[in-house]
Amino acid sequence: MEVERGRRTTGVGAGALVAGGSPSVATGSSVPAATADPGVALQRDFVRAVNAVRPSVVEVSTSSGLGSGVVYDTKGDIVTNAHVVGDATTFTVSLSNGTRLAGRLVGTFAPDDLAVLRVSSPTRLTPARFAASKSVQVGDIVLAVGNPLGLSSSVTDGIVSFNGRTLDEGNGVVLAGLIQTSAAINPGNSGGALVDIEGRVIGIPTLGASSGSSAAAGLGFAIPSDTITLIVPQLVATGRVTTAGRAALGVSGATAVSFAGEPIGVVVTAVQPGGPAARAGIAVGELITAVNGHATRAFTDLEAVLAELRPGTRAIVATTSPGGARRNVSVVLADLAAT
Repeated sequence: MEVERGRRTTGVGAGALVAGGSPSVATGSSVPAATADPGVALQRDFVRAVNAVRPSVVEVSTSSGLGSGVVYDTKGDIVTNAHVVGDATTFTVSLSNGTRLAGRLVGTFAPDDLAVLRVSSPTRLTPARFAASKSVQVGDIVLAVGNPLGLSSSVTDGIVSFNGRTLDEGNGVVLAGLIQTSAAINPGNSGGALVDIEGRVIGIPTLGASSGSSAAAGLGFAIPSDTITLIVPQLVATGRVTTAGRAALGVSGATAVSFAGEPIGVVVTAVQPGGPAARAGIAVGELITAVNGHATRAFTDLEAVLAELRPGTRAIVATTSPGGARRNVSVVLADLAAT
């Protein structure tokens, strides 16, 4: 499966679908009181959720394209994806009411594909409400709000398909804890809002799956709100992240291949001085073949295993020396932001 980032400037997109129905009416003293049609009640919930979050979702434009963003606070801070920001440092942020504001970059954290912008004259901003993503359940109804293919304030709906997916985004980034949803995530949705039926943000859409050159319907992924509420306040305060909550080994590496061209492990190309690997005696040139029994045939395998672990935990790293000697090394992992 391949993944596509939700960012583009032109095209057409899809809107939201809602359930409908007619209320049933009961008359007569011997008949129970009137009850609302469940379809109508659900439709009203959809409308309330959309009305609650739409003022908090913005369009983010750069010289190379556009994406979406979410108003984080009344000071003018906007959270979006790092890949929406790219190499840009200045931005145009369009509010849901059409107001256009100049924005500047506050900071990015590429390992979680998050960035914060700050707009000038932050008047009449409506910060989004956030819910705890750890409480999200498979089957929960969700709505994705953003600017797919340049169509502002578009809404798609679906359910939570999985909570806690780890996925290789490309460019050396492995995202952890993603919410998988059947709500359509199209180019331009990146950085927008994935919300629950109460209009609370549970994630920021970042990827849509594709098969070859075609989009894979019903396979979208969002950065969980628990990650957002950990990372974004640090970016707002200092422009950098010092606590990521994700484990790191403290090495740089590359995928090693056999003479037949098959990946066989991660060759260590650099070791962070004083880092976890250095303290455990792992050296440049060694081949990392497994962590806690999970094979690491490619560098993305190593990143994926570490993404599931927490700083401060102890891991058993299997290595092979350039001379062929094998050993298991006990390593206390560090925080990714500190390596």
